[in-house]
Amino acid sequence: MNTSICNVVDSHADELIRLAENIWAHPEMGWKETKAVEWTAEVLRANGFETEVGAYDMPTCIRAVFGKGRPVVGFCAEYDCLPGLSQNVCSYQNPIVEGGDGHGCGHNLLGTGCLGACIALKEAMIKDNLSGTVIFYGCPAEEQLLGKGLMARQGAFKECDFTIAWHPATASRDTLGCHTGVEGMKVEFHGRTAHAAGEPQNGRSALDALQLMNIGVEFLREHVTDDVRMHYTITDGGLAPNIVPDYAAARYFIRALSRKATVDAYERVCKCAEGAAIMTDTKAVITRLGGLYPTLQNHVIGEAIQEARKEVPLNTYTEEELRFADEINQKAAGYVPGKTLPLDYEDQTLQTRNIFGSTDYGDVEYICPGFQVNECTAASLSSGHSWMMTASSGHSIGMKGMLRAAKIMALGTYKLMKDPARLEAAKEEFRNSLNGEVYECPIDDSIPWPYPKED
Repeated sequence: MNTSICNVVDSHADELIRLAENIWAHPEMGWKETKAVEWTAEVLRANGFETEVGAYDMPTCIRAVFGKGRPVVGFCAEYDCLPGLSQNVCSYQNPIVEGGDGHGCGHNLLGTGCLGACIALKEAMIKDNLSGTVIFYGCPAEEQLLGKGLMARQGAFKECDFTIAWHPATASRDTLGCHTGVEGMKVEFHGRTAHAAGEPQNGRSALDALQLMNIGVEFLREHVTDDVRMHYTITDGGLAPNIVPDYAAARYFIRALSRKATVDAYERVCKCAEGAAIMTDTKAVITRLGGLYPTLQNHVIGEAIQEARKEVPLNTYTEEELRFADEINQKAAGYVPGKTLPLDYEDQTLQTRNIFGSTDYGDVEYICPGFQVNECTAASLSSGHSWMMTASSGHSIGMKGMLRAAKIMALGTYKLMKDPARLEAAKEEFRNSLNGEVYECPIDDSIPWPYPKED
């Protein structure tokens, strides 16, 4: 079956690459992925999937289905981009549009790779007369903290027996470790303006409050567990040095390897803001921006994926592709001439390694068993969320990695669907991992509806 699944993906390669290239060439930020959704839906319909655009009352969300009955597997696709990462397909920083958006996280590959896996799995099910249901979830705005959580609040994913996702990466290396969970917040301080030299006693500096809050957070770092990450940026610090600012604002991300630790750290950061407001006689307004769960990688599903890796042939690369990757690596820290691999594409042993970035796929993994695959699509020293990733995601290197990821996901999923005992073991592991914890969607009614209102 591995040859059959690989052949199906290869037979659709031109169609899949064309879609990935089109999404790359027309980057769209979260909640605005209209072209990506339209083009993805066209391919799904052309390949026999019952396709709904605007699923869960979300205009750039897709739910596409093939088959019936159990088991039910969901593939979690993404297609949003990042700000400021516009880049030509070349080995040096060269934006297409200065300051423009770009696919610096490879989501043009991510969504299309999931689509390729769905097509291959569908064909395998037809060939073997295998019952079950394949669901393609087109998930908006992963970079905005809210996409899959908002889908979950609307009822998505709970219909699945298990789910699969993947992410473009600099190495073909899967992990059973966690990505961190996140809480996001905006903090605004309101004070009273005054002439900073002529009547400073009348001013109440919002910037002073913000700086004191940030200092408080710096001291807080000593008194949280090692897995906690707290980072911020000042978005408004005043107008001029001689004007006491009556308004200042910052955005924060709080991360940790458990939901409990994330929420605890978030609440303590809120207290830093409240204390700073008291010290400066200002007012603090805290707006929660949303949150997401850490990941919960399923060992049983991961083992099936590793078996699939052994059966799916490695990619081969041309001299031009290897040279392109090496030239990108030369721009990165840690490059050693003659020793740094241009591409780290050979499969590595399944590891237990925590990753301190985050993904809203964690929410899905607390609803049903799941596993996220990593496949090499970029030069080995590329930084995540960088021009390097944008360049690789539009290059043949990225396309080759995308096609192999589709094969691995389809074959690993097929193994689980054919083996009821193995799938039940994955479910049992999931129940034991939760240890009684119940998923509570972190996107509550306090989070504003993210889509622009129609005129």
